[in-house]
Amino acid sequence: MNRTKIPIPIFIVIAIIAISFSSIFVRWSDASAAVTAMYRLFITNVLMLPLLWGHLPEIRRIRPREWGRLAMSGIMLGLHFLFWMQSLHYTTVASSTAILTLEPIFVLAGAFMLHGVRTSREALLAMILAIIGAICIGWGDFQFSGTALRGDILSFIGTVAVAFHMLLGKKLRDHISAFVYSFFVFLFAGLTLAATNVYTGEAFAGYPLRDWIVFGLLAVVSTIFGHYIFNWLLKYMKASSVSMTVLGEPLGASVLAYFLLGEKITLVQLGAGLILLIGVALFLRSNEGD
Repeated sequence: MNRTKIPIPIFIVIAIIAISFSSIFVRWSDASAAVTAMYRLFITNVLMLPLLWGHLPEIRRIRPREWGRLAMSGIMLGLHFLFWMQSLHYTTVASSTAILTLEPIFVLAGAFMLHGVRTSREALLAMILAIIGAICIGWGDFQFSGTALRGDILSFIGTVAVAFHMLLGKKLRDHISAFVYSFFVFLFAGLTLAATNVYTGEAFAGYPLRDWIVFGLLAVVSTIFGHYIFNWLLKYMKASSVSMTVLGEPLGASVLAYFLLGEKITLVQLGAGLILLIGVALFLRSNEGD
């Protein structure tokens, strides 16, 4: 793996905290999931646009096949935002984010089938430990009927989509910078959501100031300080390791939901969070030490 002198663990913590705010911001907005996600990404593109000029030589070197992969990675990210953010309107933050913990399993399986990437037995056991902890965080909120079940299914579909996004991103990030990769992936994801909104007849304007503030917070906090950092990390870590760090989101989101949304959090969930963190730490030490 590529190495950098930059303290990667610090960036991992920043990114986890940033994405943990996503579910809180979504709950604060009355706009539909597709509209919220679309403006989140387009605002991010606008903020990144002034720096794009300096990357024009790199952009010109991108080959047609790579443009296709960038588009597909963006479409998968757009679908992830669409389904996962919609799930938060039907189920709890803890339940929805706990389902996201399936992502590293899909990424690990995909990396093996597509690229022959293997991992150690110790790393697999650590992954299982972390996922058990994450599932326990949301277990009390899982429901197997009604709208909550619908929310859990939407979160599951969103998890499959983001796993594909991560696998495509790892391949592209081997020779495309984090900035260029992120800009166009966010752009393609935003266009995917825009097309969805046109098809469903969603309004593109007329939202109150509160919604626009939420769109901006999602762009700056959760996308730039969250997803952009994870895209950057793909250069220095295995895709399965990056996806494992995302497992910190259920704990972070549950704690934030307790303070900001009034959702309950139990001692069992706190204990499960500790198990999750131990599992993630053990996985990273084993998987990145290969």
